[in-house]
Amino acid sequence: MSYTITLIPGDGVGPQISEAARRVIDATGVPVRWETVEAGEAVMREYGTPLPQHVLESIKRNRVALKGPLTTPVGTGFKSVNVALRQELDLYASVRPARNLPGIETRYSGVDLIVVRENTEDLYAGIEHRAGPDAAESIKIITRGASLRIARFAFELARKQGRRKVTVVHKANIMKLSDGLFLDCARQVAGEYPDIEFEEYIVDAMCMKLVQTPENYDVLLLPNLYGDIVSDLAAGLVGGLGVAPGANIGDGAAVFEPVHGSAPRHAGKNRVNPLAILLSGVMMLRHLGEMEAADRIMNAVIRVLEGKKSLTYDLGGTAGTSEMADAIIAEMK
Repeated sequence: MSYTITLIPGDGVGPQISEAARRVIDATGVPVRWETVEAGEAVMREYGTPLPQHVLESIKRNRVALKGPLTTPVGTGFKSVNVALRQELDLYASVRPARNLPGIETRYSGVDLIVVRENTEDLYAGIEHRAGPDAAESIKIITRGASLRIARFAFELARKQGRRKVTVVHKANIMKLSDGLFLDCARQVAGEYPDIEFEEYIVDAMCMKLVQTPENYDVLLLPNLYGDIVSDLAAGLVGGLGVAPGANIGDGAAVFEPVHGSAPRHAGKNRVNPLAILLSGVMMLRHLGEMEAADRIMNAVIRVLEGKKSLTYDLGGTAGTSEMADAIIAEMK
């Protein structure tokens, strides 16, 4: 079976790491035709928007996309393209695995968890306005439909992957209506999955537990804003954002992307580690059912990391982005 996949290279270091991931995926022999479309800061002048309509149409048509990081201005400027993509395509489930990789030393071992984050509402949706000259207001929306949907996604993912436990994370002790609704929905869905252990944690306590005993957790289910924060914390447990893959999944499309940002100061320097987008590509291949190809890439990545050769500066080596991709491809042969 052949695939047409939308490729969004991204801003900053995005084009370099996207090209590295594309070459490694092509080396598996899986027949992929890449439909490259540009989005983000680089297209603002030409289209007047960082998310042109033809980008959305490409993803809708192909149903699968691999995306490099896109720049989001802080405090001013255009709305996050990442948020807009999730809302426009109803990519309601953010899936961010965090697991220790051989050859990457961290303070922790035995970490193997998945953050499942509701992706379309909550404070992170960015519904806000000025309330006079000296105040601003953000609106937190939690709905029963979205909460039930993401809870079922988390439990189905746990069952599919043979995982033992789902932990819902909330702040319902304070936000009794909004987070209370999210928690009630998680409890309702948990009753439909008696084979999977279920537990509840307040978000601040969860952050403490993750830095004490992260090996105790399996699938974390969170509303949008907490999920964004906790997924970065989880990445820090296993080596940082440079090794953190991610997926945004809906019923009609899926977009796979690294968790890290565009790092514009490194743009064009061929020095950034491509693992986050490459591991996102592995998730993409598994989503497509190409398990053997995904395993080949994963095994090659592990051999390169264990051999400590052809690694980029952030992994303790001196190789460039393209050289690290070359090494991974060589290990696949």
